[in-house]
Amino acid sequence: METEHARLLIIGGGPAGYTAAIYASRAGLDPVLYEGDEPGGQLTTTTLVENYPGFPGGVDANNLMAGMREQASLLGADIRRGTVTSADLGVRPFSFIVDEEKAVTADAVIIATGATARYLGLPSEQKFRGFGVSACATCDGFFYRRKDVAVVGGGDTACEEATYLAGLCNKVYMIVRRDVFRASEAMQKRVFATPNIEVLWNCQTQEVLGDASGVTGARLVRKTGEVFDIRIDGFFVAIGHHPQSELFSKWVDTDENGYIVTRGATSETNVEGVFAAGDVQDPRYRQAINAAASGCRAALDAEKYIKK
Repeated sequence: METEHARLLIIGGGPAGYTAAIYASRAGLDPVLYEGDEPGGQLTTTTLVENYPGFPGGVDANNLMAGMREQASLLGADIRRGTVTSADLGVRPFSFIVDEEKAVTADAVIIATGATARYLGLPSEQKFRGFGVSACATCDGFFYRRKDVAVVGGGDTACEEATYLAGLCNKVYMIVRRDVFRASEAMQKRVFATPNIEVLWNCQTQEVLGDASGVTGARLVRKTGEVFDIRIDGFFVAIGHHPQSELFSKWVDTDENGYIVTRGATSETNVEGVFAAGDVQDPRYRQAINAAASGCRAALDAEKYIKK
């Protein structure tokens, strides 16, 4: 099997990975970046991004990621298509296999593999992703001002998304499969105190409805078997995220949900020379700008480690 060595390996091609590659290239670390099976990261599943600084009129998500990628490449980063399929962080240098066919070793590694939103698994849900179906109210809620939307979920995230959307939208339905919330008492109180939130208890989504323009409604089924439709323009799924950390969890510490634990404000993990950036270590904010900032920190931390 072909083997090569890199001073710094970056795993993941979203805002965190590309930003880390930009800073690492300028530091002369000759980074090698493997983009994985979703170049550009989760952001490429949406369309217009209106909350990324520097773009008063908004920016197309794919164009934003393409620009980050090109900038890193022009600065000298070796950006490659390919997925790291196995890793060994218990040896020095660290050892990796890419696409089951190429071996790579590295003095330091930045894990920027991201996290994927959990969806319901409905074909109609997938059909309208980016066209009315979203997993991020902060990212996409702006597009539904003065419209009716629905939020699926009964935990803290769902309650937080619903109250955020309630400040923008005409009405927010919360679709909760049980007859109680899983959310904290404080979050429940916020929901109940918000007049334009209507909680639909004991309900599950049967189908997301829509046409060529996007989502127009949702078909729900109650625990009793009753099927009914609601008229909405946006359908927000808030049932959690799944960090892509399994490949490394044998060595790096993770929390109870699988997010990689970093030390304080740094990108350092419990394994010296292994750094984490972006949504794979961020269970709270999950924003592109925050991922990019953590990619910067990871590159600076890696530079300090390598040059030490």
